[in-house]
Amino acid sequence: AERFVKTMKEDYIAFMPKPNVRTALHNLAVAIEHYNENHPHSALGYRSPREYRRQRVTLT
Repeated sequence: AERFVKTMKEDYIAFMPKPNVRTALHNLAVAIEHYNENHPHSALGYRSPREYRRQRVTLT
């Protein structure tokens, strides 16, 4: 969980516009979706979490 928070802060939140709470929450949801769909993870063989799960399902 600590690594997730650090990645979100460094790779997403630091660069997103936050003019108000509504925009910040929307951008955070978009960032989490991107993290799960596209962000490579070394522990998953440099695949995204969703890509890793899809591959695991097709192998079983």
